[in-house]
Amino acid sequence: MRRLWTSFRTRLIVGAAIWIIVGLTVSGVLLSELFRAHVTQQFDDELHGHAAELAALLDIGPDGKLSLHRRLSDPRFLPKDSGFYWRVEASGGQAITSPSLAGRDLALPDPPPALGVERHVFIDGPSGQLRLVERSVANPQGPPLRLAMGVEQRLLDEVLGRFNWTLFLSLAIVATGLIGAAMLQVWFGLRPLTRMRHALSAVRLGKASRLPDDLPSEVRPLAIDLNALLEGNLEMLRRARTQAGNLAHALKTPLAVLTDEAGRLRAAGQNDAADVIELQCERMRRQIDYQLARARAVALKRSPGIAADLRSSLDPVVTALSRLYGRRDVAFSVTYQDQPMVALDAQDLNEIVGNVLDNAGKWARSKIEVLVRRRGEFAEIVIDDDGPGLPSEAYEHVFGLGERLDERTPGHGLGLAIVRDLVELYEGSVALDVAPAGGLRVILTFPAITE
Repeated sequence: MRRLWTSFRTRLIVGAAIWIIVGLTVSGVLLSELFRAHVTQQFDDELHGHAAELAALLDIGPDGKLSLHRRLSDPRFLPKDSGFYWRVEASGGQAITSPSLAGRDLALPDPPPALGVERHVFIDGPSGQLRLVERSVANPQGPPLRLAMGVEQRLLDEVLGRFNWTLFLSLAIVATGLIGAAMLQVWFGLRPLTRMRHALSAVRLGKASRLPDDLPSEVRPLAIDLNALLEGNLEMLRRARTQAGNLAHALKTPLAVLTDEAGRLRAAGQNDAADVIELQCERMRRQIDYQLARARAVALKRSPGIAADLRSSLDPVVTALSRLYGRRDVAFSVTYQDQPMVALDAQDLNEIVGNVLDNAGKWARSKIEVLVRRRGEFAEIVIDDDGPGLPSEAYEHVFGLGERLDERTPGHGLGLAIVRDLVELYEGSVALDVAPAGGLRVILTFPAITE
């Protein structure tokens, strides 16, 4: 959840959605209340008009009997339980009611309103609460007549309910459209950042050397600064590699002279002196190779664009070593469960894989199996041989610089030391274990690159 809120896109969309929903909710509540007031007033005005018509239609006979000249013009006062009712009551208790009451009575509240005053009250009707308009009208033959005109509240609530439902659907559609428009706007507005991210990914994967220049003005200064940083970093790398090559050349030339001099001494019969010089020259050469490999890896490991394809680096090494160790009938097989990119210089990856496979080829009896797989954010190369293997107490010993467990095998004891240092410099790891065939298993782990 915390990672979700680190996204600009998520923050902008969620913020816009909240404001849209809150704004439309408040608007909906206000519209609903305004409509309720309007409909209530309309019902009250309608009842007022019906009450005026009823008063005009009243007829009082010589005996005080109440009657109407004709029926009210609104037919809703006719059907039983229609929700529209009226009642006219004289002071003596005589009363007439609308056909919709079907002989039932309305219990009007006391006291009656004053003459000329209209009163709005709620009473219990035949089938629910009744919204009532009351007024007193003059009676030429005696006390004022009490006139009541009512409508059931449920009818008003039904009108309001239909309006609120329509309003809710309308606002929901509007909210969906506005949120969709906000998402489109955010996507379009952040598109340059997405393009910049892809450009940086291309630089990181080594597919490009710089960011494009045709970015919007808001991010162009950032792209310019990043390009300057990339170019400065590449220039430092070129200088460092040039200096390392010059140093290697400057040191190896005197070593070659000393080695040649040791040969002269051996030819002159001075074998002890020749052995000492050759041994020290070999130690110096081993240290030079080791330190140069470390220096190159240290310079490259944090550089953008440093990436290697495992298959592109592994297949040529396996092909070359298959020819070399095929003379001893040692077969190589490679299985790719995945083909990830790794954050590693291709030259260093070739050296790492070449050293491990070369060591396996020296000890294997008949086969070497290689498995490439992905484990979360890491890529693994598992190398198994069917050689004699190693005791577990010797696992750490073989990583020492110049250490060899068997002097009869060719080599200088430098390979696995370089392998572990290079892998760890690139934030990977090397582990040893027993192979299924009884030989040695080497597990190389590298940080994988996801595009």
